[in-house]
Amino acid sequence: MGKTELRGAVFDMDGVLIDTEKLYVRFWRQSAADFGYNMTVEDVFGIRSLARKYANVKLKGIFGEEFPYNQVREHRTELMDAYIAENGVETKKGLFEILGYLRDRGIKIAVATATPRERAVKRLEEIGALPYFDVIVGGDMVQNGKPEPDIYLKAASELGLPPESCAAFEDSPNGIKAAYSAGCRAVMIPDLTSPDEEILPMLSAVYNSLEEAVGFFEDGRC
Repeated sequence: MGKTELRGAVFDMDGVLIDTEKLYVRFWRQSAADFGYNMTVEDVFGIRSLARKYANVKLKGIFGEEFPYNQVREHRTELMDAYIAENGVETKKGLFEILGYLRDRGIKIAVATATPRERAVKRLEEIGALPYFDVIVGGDMVQNGKPEPDIYLKAASELGLPPESCAAFEDSPNGIKAAYSAGCRAVMIPDLTSPDEEILPMLSAVYNSLEEAVGFFEDGRC
């Protein structure tokens, strides 16, 4: 990809900004079990950042057409919300360091998450990060969610920037595919899984944390 100046940063939320992917694994499995289904960790990994309509198809492909996706998802949300209400949300290492760094340098900042916008705003408000973001795009604001590029195209558009001038920070293969297809510079910060052979060619960089990812704006990649 060319050396277009980086003027925007777009972040996935779960697993990148907040440490919630482990909770999704726990409560998807618990919810499925409550409905009589044995959902594995790998099954949950397969739907990370996946738009609802695609996750529905994927899980029914595993468990059968009778799998009550909407009910299991709703129950998972209730279980997870109850846990977070009692225990709060953990932020990922380096969150405020990178957000402060970007803000100080005039780089526009957005969130592009599969989570519905209202819920995303609530989560970001709870951790005190909401004021840093110029734009928040939720999965309910686009016709085709991740791994399609729509959500990153919309985030860049609302920032007033071309996608190629935006770095996109993701932790999941589905998110990387969406960012790369949109033309953003895809940066992976692995959470539960490492980059696989399919997505490695799509990546502009891989970092262990948001704290390290500040380097993407400093080391000449821009």
